[in-house]
Amino acid sequence: MGPALLVLGLARVEASTASILLNLELVATVVFAGLFFGEHVGRRVMLATGLITVGGVLLVWSPGGSVSVGALLVAAACACWGLDNCVTARIEHLSPESVVLAKGAVAGSVNVALGLTVASQRGTSVELRQVMAALAIGAGGYGLSITWWVKGARDLGAARAQVIFATAPFVGAAIAWAALDESISRAQIGAVGLAAAGVWLSLNSAHGHEHRHEPADHDHEHTHPDDHHDHVHHLEGEDPGRHSHHHSHPEARVHEHPHMPDLHHHHPHG
Repeated sequence: MGPALLVLGLARVEASTASILLNLELVATVVFAGLFFGEHVGRRVMLATGLITVGGVLLVWSPGGSVSVGALLVAAACACWGLDNCVTARIEHLSPESVVLAKGAVAGSVNVALGLTVASQRGTSVELRQVMAALAIGAGGYGLSITWWVKGARDLGAARAQVIFATAPFVGAAIAWAALDESISRAQIGAVGLAAAGVWLSLNSAHGHEHRHEPADHDHEHTHPDDHHDHVHHLEGEDPGRHSHHHSHPEARVHEHPHMPDLHHHHPHG
């Protein structure tokens, strides 16, 4: 629903307003993660969210924006993506590639069918090469990037992962400066600085307290040895490095160490 709502909103709202409103995906992810998914957000992540949001405003702001039905549609799209981010980060029984395959098969098929239907109703012709080009762009911009996002979100939690993901416009600005010889404005420099500060805060937001791990059975990337993975592999003394496979945590464990809201730390906080 997110892409469909965004397209409907873009047809009804000014570009400046839409660009600013797209930062609500970050806000929605952090709010949902903290209120409904039990992630420990903390003041550092909240401050990081604020810094990156302000940076996005600096990068795209122009006077004259207004809130309208179109703006509400864009905000609704961001809410959809925020919820999707939180749910996706909690799927632990499938590999990231399997998660992205399922998401892409469903969302991609629905949106292609919806786009072709709307195009035919409006009398707009769509050529096969255009569809193939769009699919190729989506494979990298959505498929590969979301696969990497899922891998990162399992270690960092949805809120922290989205804080980092929200720096994508600034990466694009840097590429434009280097490859396209575009001019650099003071607002862009300030936005990049705010984004960098936000990422640093989010990556340095681990916390420690005594917590309990319930028995679990899941599939995710991990290393040996660490505080949670002491199972053995087929070959004695094997050191597979960072790897992924289905494994079990058959016994409950209570301990204390600094941690992020990753797959092993879904416990509630006060």
